[in-house]
Amino acid sequence: MDDFSKHKLESTTRRDFLKKSSLGFGSIALSSLLSPGIASAQNLMNPIKGQLPHFIPKAKRVIYLFQSGGPSQIETYDYKPALSKWHGQEIPPSIKQTQRNSGMVEGQTSYPLVKSIYDFKQYGQSGAWVSELFPYTAAIADELCIIRSMYTEAINHEPAVMFVQTGSQLTGRPSIGSWLSYGLGSDNKDLPEFIVLVSKSHSGAQPLNSASWSNGFLPSHHQGVQLRSGKDPVLYLNNPHGVDHNDRKKTIDYISELNHLQYDSYHDPKILSQIKQYEMAYRMQQSVPDALNLNEEPQYIYDLYGEEAKIPGTYAANCLQARRLAERDVKFIQLYHTGWDQHGNLPSQIKKQAQATDQATAGLIKDLKQRGLLEDTLVIWGGEFGRTSFSQGRLTADNYGRDHHPGCFTMWMAGAGVKKGFVYGKTDDFSYNVVENPVHVHDFQATLLHLMGIHHEKLTFKHQGRRYRLTDVHGHVVKDLLA
Repeated sequence: MDDFSKHKLESTTRRDFLKKSSLGFGSIALSSLLSPGIASAQNLMNPIKGQLPHFIPKAKRVIYLFQSGGPSQIETYDYKPALSKWHGQEIPPSIKQTQRNSGMVEGQTSYPLVKSIYDFKQYGQSGAWVSELFPYTAAIADELCIIRSMYTEAINHEPAVMFVQTGSQLTGRPSIGSWLSYGLGSDNKDLPEFIVLVSKSHSGAQPLNSASWSNGFLPSHHQGVQLRSGKDPVLYLNNPHGVDHNDRKKTIDYISELNHLQYDSYHDPKILSQIKQYEMAYRMQQSVPDALNLNEEPQYIYDLYGEEAKIPGTYAANCLQARRLAERDVKFIQLYHTGWDQHGNLPSQIKKQAQATDQATAGLIKDLKQRGLLEDTLVIWGGEFGRTSFSQGRLTADNYGRDHHPGCFTMWMAGAGVKKGFVYGKTDDFSYNVVENPVHVHDFQATLLHLMGIHHEKLTFKHQGRRYRLTDVHGHVVKDLLA
């Protein structure tokens, strides 16, 4: 037999063996994902798997309610009665010059300070001040750990959002959810570790960049999977017309076989990510419809979250979806709600935002608690920066706007590992600078990772000759926040 015939026979025999194997290489990859052992291919995709968490975590999962656009701290959780005395007067230059201002207010000839038109009251054992805009959240004040001394470095939306979500103002870095997916893996092999929900806003909204939930330079299967409202929650997940479930499985098996052959030749880790993504897509055909089926929820749950929870794509519906995903042990659930960018007409616009989010936010906390999930779920609420205490544009009796303000803003956390009914940090009388217990964005990220059992300086990934981490070369765990 000549060399060509021998090669052809060997190739045919190998091909026949693969096709006649019960499920092909696809099932081998699947079984390695489902088995407790770690296959060598999986080690190549994630060399640190099995080394984390670094210590016993307080939280098993995170629900991050990101309020995109920058909610005004002065109208929400940072009560400033001194602004009533200063209302309409110019902000002292010695105060204004301590912070950067955006180009949108550089042309103003006047910078009048403006009080909030909304009343505040104290709630809970902590005596936390909460705006009248948030009656439902005020009622759960004893569950909240409110941080009034957050500050950031970015003054425009996209860099600021990227900074909070990825630790860098530039695109291309992995997001928090991707880091957690890479470091901790999954507790549910039928759903992605990192899921994103984007809700519809009641007002004009600053557009979001999908780089906010990107895997960056991490393997591609760590990217956030966006679930959309409507007929197809995940694009291209459903089978094409005329293709049944068995046909889809056979297709995936053959594609997996080809990918393994390709990997044998080139040893490219990206091929292993493709294998994992194909297998996940197949399993999601069953798991996603079940996870997103809100029709089985009883009426008392809709009473808890609000009637808008029945409308797909709303903030309330996505909060309810987040609870269902948390029940199924999705590691990181990122909910984006846009519309908080109020440069003008702030009083009416922020009222609409509060009405769209307040009940559902509080309902989520209550729902998690009644199911025993809050004790190991960390819930986060906040945006990318705060707003100025002086008015952007003309100030009238019932109308004003506020520009971007990186110098101070408010976030809160609830649930696993954080103090309940606790208020941390303080700003000056103008809510312009932090004067007590400052918390930088990198400090917040380090604390989040700590609650998930990760030492933020040890979760790294080598890329282009340098080891990167979420907190870059900064960040400290804020131990005062820990229960």
